[in-house]
Amino acid sequence: MPAMRLFTAAIVAAAVVAQPNSHASDETYSTGVGTDYPKQVFFGDLHLHSNISADAQSMGNLLLTSADAYRFARGEQVMASNGLPAQLKRPLDFLAVTDHAEFMGIYRMFNLQDPRLMATSLGRAWRKKYGESISKETMEQGPIEEGAANPILEFVVSINDPNPERDAYPGALKSAIWTDVARTADEFNSPGTFTAFSAYEWTAMYAGNNLHRCVILKDGADIVTQWTPYSAQSSSNPENLWAALVKYEQSTGGEALSIPHNGNLSNGLMWDTVTYNGDTINSDYAERRMRWEPIAEVTQIKGDSETHPSLSPGDPFADFERWDEFNISNTTKTTTDMYPGSYARSALKRGLSLERNAGANPYAFGMIGSTDDHTSLATAEEDNFFGKFANSEPGVRTGDSRMAGLNADWELGASGLAAVWAPENTRDDLFASMKRREVYATTGSRIVLRFFGGWDYAPDSVHSPYFETIGYRDGVPMGGELTKQGDQAPTFMVQAMKDPDAANLDQVQIIKGWIDDEGNTHEQIYYVALSDDRGVNLRTGLPESVGSTVNLENASFTNTIGAVQLSAQWTDPNFDAGQAAFYYARAIEIPRPRWSEHDRKYFGLDFSEAPRTVQDRAYSSPIWYRP
Repeated sequence: MPAMRLFTAAIVAAAVVAQPNSHASDETYSTGVGTDYPKQVFFGDLHLHSNISADAQSMGNLLLTSADAYRFARGEQVMASNGLPAQLKRPLDFLAVTDHAEFMGIYRMFNLQDPRLMATSLGRAWRKKYGESISKETMEQGPIEEGAANPILEFVVSINDPNPERDAYPGALKSAIWTDVARTADEFNSPGTFTAFSAYEWTAMYAGNNLHRCVILKDGADIVTQWTPYSAQSSSNPENLWAALVKYEQSTGGEALSIPHNGNLSNGLMWDTVTYNGDTINSDYAERRMRWEPIAEVTQIKGDSETHPSLSPGDPFADFERWDEFNISNTTKTTTDMYPGSYARSALKRGLSLERNAGANPYAFGMIGSTDDHTSLATAEEDNFFGKFANSEPGVRTGDSRMAGLNADWELGASGLAAVWAPENTRDDLFASMKRREVYATTGSRIVLRFFGGWDYAPDSVHSPYFETIGYRDGVPMGGELTKQGDQAPTFMVQAMKDPDAANLDQVQIIKGWIDDEGNTHEQIYYVALSDDRGVNLRTGLPESVGSTVNLENASFTNTIGAVQLSAQWTDPNFDAGQAAFYYARAIEIPRPRWSEHDRKYFGLDFSEAPRTVQDRAYSSPIWYRP
């Protein structure tokens, strides 16, 4: 035994005094040292409504609160308004409940005949007009017309005819409701496990055209409650919202950002060539817009806003979950000249043009998705979709229902999610990633998407086990910027992995937009990775079809085609060092049955006008090249 102790001690002593070899003195043995970049992707929803939103309450979500929304997002089972149990297959990582600031909580208080509301002149006026409750039946009395006893009229008028007095009234109730919102978010916020943000929606419209933004606040209730939300009842001008957020940060020390959504329903106003007031966009406006709106929600339940077939005629995937006939109030028909200001890809190109004159780019935004569900249930899965309102939930929705000017149930899209690359699942880390645009959008699937750009990537770096380390070390991630390095063309690396609970991948593309010397903008799709050893047809320039395994009768499919992972390293063959450009990656799944097919199978409904299959996808935030 003594000999054994001496032998063990000798080993320990040798270990203590051992030195690294001289040839490795400038490196560390541990490959994790110095890799402090974001290594995890987190999926969540930054746009969801509970029963304190005026329209959610009026359309049947009477019971499900923001607390229910957080419980559902964390993976718990919740009873939906239609009486069916609902649960996610996998929990989300983060959630922002973004109830409308306009009349926040007031409709619910009226339905409960809350004495605090009924003691006000607003409560007394509503009781005279609506009786003792605002219900779905009241909503269904007829279209939204002036003078009709329709509660949504109050909401719509208030955001089309801003009045600061209306926004502040009844002020004490607004403060109390907002305090409850913030405290509930704090209650469910669990750093490292689940992030809950205090948030709300600024629901501005201009002549029925959508200018909505979701306002996300980074901090806890102790800071957030020092302020009450600035709503569209005070102003529908986004610049006034940004000014209010300046005051919020200066007065509280907190942080905020604003996320525009549904450009497709803005009739060209979301990403216009002039300001809200019709003024020329200058550098001050551009810099303020990007300070407060570094990301945009480009896909959700009310349609996809990435691009449009008329804007991208060479894009075979442009016609996806399209809502393009009217503005958000269904009052003004959309014309083709409005499309460039309504869709993200054309807005990104427009930003390059505006930057030439303004000296700054007002539309250099990253891209996310979210649901905009008003059911308190964040569902974006084709086979687990609970609709926009309580009256469009499974078993309640019908094939052709249209109510008060809303779109038919079949037109709803099971979309989307926000994906955020961050070190940890905390408010600080997720918020910082959103501000630097290291985010991407998915239309519901949890596709894992990496996208890097740089000048010094060695060949086949994308296939290295240290791909991410190389990506950050020698370049920039999605949301980043590259500046000129002689005439050298940038190289991009992209990796996409399938959602383990969804469809295989069909293909990965890199989409480039640029501005030429004459000031004209262009776009080009490069098919950089195709599954199943397919190629691009030299005559058409398009990839061969991946095919389909969908069985429509059974609303099923198999993953016998497509790929689990697709990777590509690509250098721009048409690069011009003098032309500003952006690049983003798009990963697309193989076909599978759309949510309406699952409803047909389960409930026997016939959504005769609905697409029968869908190819979900993910859009990275761009990487910009600035000469």
